[in-house]
Amino acid sequence: MMAAAAIPASGQLPCNATAGDAALASIIQRAGEKNAAFMRGDMDRWSQLVRIAPDFTLMQPFGGPASFGFDSSPKRLADLAQYFRNGETELEILQIYVSNGLIALVMIERQSAEVGGLPAQDWSLRVTEIYREDSTDWQLVHRHADPLVRRISLQQAAILARGWVE
Repeated sequence: MMAAAAIPASGQLPCNATAGDAALASIIQRAGEKNAAFMRGDMDRWSQLVRIAPDFTLMQPFGGPASFGFDSSPKRLADLAQYFRNGETELEILQIYVSNGLIALVMIERQSAEVGGLPAQDWSLRVTEIYREDSTDWQLVHRHADPLVRRISLQQAAILARGWVE
């Protein structure tokens, strides 16, 4: 699989004067490229493609409380590079919302990779990313990702909600 941005089923990419076609296309392209770099463990390329806002929030696919800000230190990026390896990705855009200097992308990141030392497997995620326009570019201000791409039962959801313990 390659990094790609699939157009929504409607075939239309909504935009307005705040986010023109070029800006929106750039954000979508960069979203696909940064995700591909991340899942390959190429944090140098990833950090070139994304601008993280100082007030960034992250709701990780592993659960737990939201994190605030982002540690972009060389050590942290090196740790991430070791954690995510040999990934292949494809970005499926489900919906785009544009309003007053904000763009929200609702996506499925279809991907497989070696994560945390585990053998390669499917790590597809449901993702929402919100970008905010600043004076020179668009900053990523929020990311929410979860691995619930496949439907689960009420009982399985209840186990997760209770804080699943093996």
